[in-house]
Amino acid sequence: MNFCKPFWFSLLLFIANNYSIAQNSTVNNFQQEYQIHIKKARGPIKLDGELDEKDWTDAETSSPFWRKYPSDNVLPKRQTEVRITYNDQFIYFGFIVHDSGTQVVQSLKRDGGHELNDAVGIVLDPINQRTNGFFFVVNAFNTQTDDQLNGTSNDLTLSWDNKWYSATKRYPDKWVAEIAIPFKTIRYTSDKTLWGINFLRSDLKTNEYSTWTKMPTNFRAFDLGYTGSLIWDAPPPSAGSNIAFIPYITGGITGNKEENEPTKATGNAGFDAKVALSSALNLDLTVNPDFSQIEVDKQVTNLTRFNIFFPERRTFFLENADLFAEYGIPPIRPFYSRRIGLDDNGNTIPILFGARLSGNIARRTRIGIMNMETGSKNGFAGQNYSAISVSQSVMKRSVVRAYFLNQESFLSEDEKKINPLKKYGRNAGTDFNYSNLDGTVSAWAAFHQSFKPGIKSDNLYLDGGFSYSTRKVGLTVDVSEVGTNYYTDMGYIERILNYDAARDTSIRVGFKHLYTQLNYRIIPASGTGIRQTLGFTNYYVIFPDNKFNEMTQDFIYNMEFRNTSTVTLSGTRDDVQLLYPISFTDKAPLPAARYTFQYASVNYVTDNRKVFSFTVGAGGGSFYNGSFRQLKGGITYRKQPHFAFTVEGQYNKLSFPAPYGNTELILIAPRIEISFSTKLFWTTFVQYNTQANNFNINSRFQWRYKPMSDLYVVYTDNYFTDPFFKNKNRALVFKLNYWLNL
Repeated sequence: MNFCKPFWFSLLLFIANNYSIAQNSTVNNFQQEYQIHIKKARGPIKLDGELDEKDWTDAETSSPFWRKYPSDNVLPKRQTEVRITYNDQFIYFGFIVHDSGTQVVQSLKRDGGHELNDAVGIVLDPINQRTNGFFFVVNAFNTQTDDQLNGTSNDLTLSWDNKWYSATKRYPDKWVAEIAIPFKTIRYTSDKTLWGINFLRSDLKTNEYSTWTKMPTNFRAFDLGYTGSLIWDAPPPSAGSNIAFIPYITGGITGNKEENEPTKATGNAGFDAKVALSSALNLDLTVNPDFSQIEVDKQVTNLTRFNIFFPERRTFFLENADLFAEYGIPPIRPFYSRRIGLDDNGNTIPILFGARLSGNIARRTRIGIMNMETGSKNGFAGQNYSAISVSQSVMKRSVVRAYFLNQESFLSEDEKKINPLKKYGRNAGTDFNYSNLDGTVSAWAAFHQSFKPGIKSDNLYLDGGFSYSTRKVGLTVDVSEVGTNYYTDMGYIERILNYDAARDTSIRVGFKHLYTQLNYRIIPASGTGIRQTLGFTNYYVIFPDNKFNEMTQDFIYNMEFRNTSTVTLSGTRDDVQLLYPISFTDKAPLPAARYTFQYASVNYVTDNRKVFSFTVGAGGGSFYNGSFRQLKGGITYRKQPHFAFTVEGQYNKLSFPAPYGNTELILIAPRIEISFSTKLFWTTFVQYNTQANNFNINSRFQWRYKPMSDLYVVYTDNYFTDPFFKNKNRALVFKLNYWLNL
């Protein structure tokens, strides 16, 4: 069957029917019901966690917080008060957090978040379009977390960092947080006197989360659809001249035995720069960037037929990243910034320079323009990457977006003749993301096309879907069609490349999918019982000729207890028509055929607030024409807030009939984190992964000697697991950067 074409008509009807619902949504009243006024400070504010200046006494106090978790129908056991003021350089927030006893803080490391810490947070939507904003969190020991918010995905990456200031002070019956956010750090229009705003508080001793506005428990606390109003006494001051220059130097010793490269001394230098062209539009520049301080990816055991998607961690790509990275859906992204700076085999190549312009050019219009150039290395030609994105807010909380991508290779004439598809890769498309104000109804549609030399057909990507979410029920439906010739040289598609183990090559095959997810939640009204979730997912895939490819069905039952421990039961049934032979062992690959198999698992997670906590899980069943067994677990010890030791492990045994062999896959990952203070950290991460045939040691020392200015010393060492402990490569490097405001 061809389910793609009739779906578009149904989707348009769905959006039209729900448009009237959006206009009458109860959340329309949030910014009338929850308001806090801000007036300019008359004197200086000293960040000391005491709130003893007269301007704090004169500032308006927020209305009481509402409990959001474990239930959303009562006030929390302990209240939180917020006051706000400003001057020409900063917007200030003062929190009085009523409490008792010792606060729970897992770590002093930056970006520890709010979910495992006694903390308070600020959700800021200066443009007040509910499509993008900022999130600032500080815990009771003055550890900072910050991120940019995307109203479409409602997700946190905690990768974005910028300069702001805070101080906390703890008392027997409360703790106090004082926060100063420079106007230069956030993006806003200086003529707008109404900002969207919300506050949150996590209280781990009572296991409660509360927010200023009365948010439903099934939405995340930083959802931009539930902000109240921050009303200014006058237009906020202009950020003025706003240029940050961030030079760096590196040095070290590296050796690569795997490539027969001798041990040698290395050194490098470069810079980043941030230039605010207006209070809402920012230009990022980079010359010879270095990412040696970025933490290594957390390795996983991959039992699928496709590559794993890893998040972007490099600072240059993070501000307003949603402008480029949110097109499509998570398994199909035309833009994936981690493709920049890597060759076809995943090896790093030098980035020479780059520029990114991003932000608002009007209250409802955002743009992103990027250009980056990489050098050549080991026979891989230099590349130029360009991207343009425009995002227009429409209706109350919806967005229309369009983009163009261009990847150009600096190939010789002979190379162009040998592989003309390498000459360039271009993509263009448009997305529409609809949401009603309270976020219960959303829908999306996308039309994308790729351009390659000589390719005129099968080069489209179409997508559409909708979701509906209430306290009890969640439903998501998505349908996609990806042409065999739809290329994403700057992107990521999970399943278009099919590996043929018999011929050691990958073959492109387009596909169509229908994804359906249904969840039913049982939330006790009192908040003292067990929260339960029952879920069913069906993923149905066909080939371009509409013949069957795969159907995966997942069942899940989750119980969350009042002390935060959880039990999860899950079962999976997979029916797959394997086009090409695939191998999970070093023996003969499984033949192309149709396979049906099932497996189940159970997982238990203890109370993660305790000094000791652990996870344990087991699973097993059939797997293609063989069997699958899995054991996994982890244990964590914390001496709060300075020390944490975690070790995670996973064991997988795959057994197939002769001649397809057996294999055991082991992944062990110990991690030690020492937070000497909020400025001094040492993290050591070890990963033993037999599937990747790699044993990795990564040890990183960080001293934040000034805000956003750091000294890193990083030791990394890689060995084979077979033959065991044979060295691949190692390096000892330092990096020093300095954030200079001009």
